[in-house]
Amino acid sequence: MRTRDLTFGLYADAEGLAWVKTLIEDAVGSRGARIVGMNETSPADAYDFLAQQWAVEHPARNSGARQPIELRVRLVCSLRKRRTLRNTVIAALCPQGTASHRCRVPWMAR
Repeated sequence: MRTRDLTFGLYADAEGLAWVKTLIEDAVGSRGARIVGMNETSPADAYDFLAQQWAVEHPARNSGARQPIELRVRLVCSLRKRRTLRNTVIAALCPQGTASHRCRVPWMAR
């Protein structure tokens, strides 16, 4: 097995970040992969568009303590399992259905 990365750009506060980390940990644990590192950085301008997405999707709500964050997760798993995990986390971040919806935490996956 090799070490592989999952990288997500988020527009989250502490509660939203904790929620995303839990989604990732649950997805990884249920598929037999192993997390060997998880860190977050505050990139300068890389994810500013997520703040704009929040404003459009939640026009009457204040963004509060949300800020752009890059969450990088290092995994030990196969390439196939990494792809499956990425797709699982994306589906959990913003489940799609027939009704219009708003993501709890605006995100971008790399």
